[in-house]
Amino acid sequence: MRKILVVDDEPAIVTLLKYNLEKEQYDVDVAYDGETAYQKASDHHYDFIILDLMLPKLDGLEVTKRLRADRNQTPIMILTAKDGETDKIVGLELGADDYVTKPFSPREIIARIKAIARRVNDNDHGNTSSKITVGNITIDTVNYRVMVDDNKIQLTPKEFELLVYLAKHTGKTLSRESLLNGVWGFEYPAETRMVDIQISHLRDKIEKDPKHPQYLKTIRGFGYQFEEPTDE
Repeated sequence: MRKILVVDDEPAIVTLLKYNLEKEQYDVDVAYDGETAYQKASDHHYDFIILDLMLPKLDGLEVTKRLRADRNQTPIMILTAKDGETDKIVGLELGADDYVTKPFSPREIIARIKAIARRVNDNDHGNTSSKITVGNITIDTVNYRVMVDDNKIQLTPKEFELLVYLAKHTGKTLSRESLLNGVWGFEYPAETRMVDIQISHLRDKIEKDPKHPQYLKTIRGFGYQFEEPTDE
């Protein structure tokens, strides 16, 4: 049974999420402040964390930052206010994998969690080769390891999924919408900003010069293309 940590200082939201997740056979643990959430996430294994940003003691951004600094790679979905665009961007840059804007539908959250679970299961039991090599980048899809020029780089779960998806489609131009559907598992055109943020973050880690990328190119008017550098 997959275990999820739900963190929000509003008991009604925690109760709503816990009820709906348990109906889907998830094991749900809860926390009502950031300090408790960080401690629980550090001491126990969770398959997923649903994390509100506005929390007492430690806010959700600080919790995310500390967990990623600890190399805790549990997927994190942040809950944000409707006008919290800056918080969404900062949350993703700190290592969150997804965000949902309040008010939200529990069905939407469950659908996103299931999409991530399916992709993890596909990675664990797929028939494809466990290693993908493009130029000087080697991706080990079994051990979740990425090497660039013989240096191991640390990626969040969502960055890793995005890199694997791009590498499996090397040489193809992919729209933001197709990336959103293929990596996040849903189709919401308004959320394509999330793709741009993760692309930028991924470039910072795999490119020697992120402003002049050799692997992850922008195809203006269409989307992005992952390709093997021709000048190496």
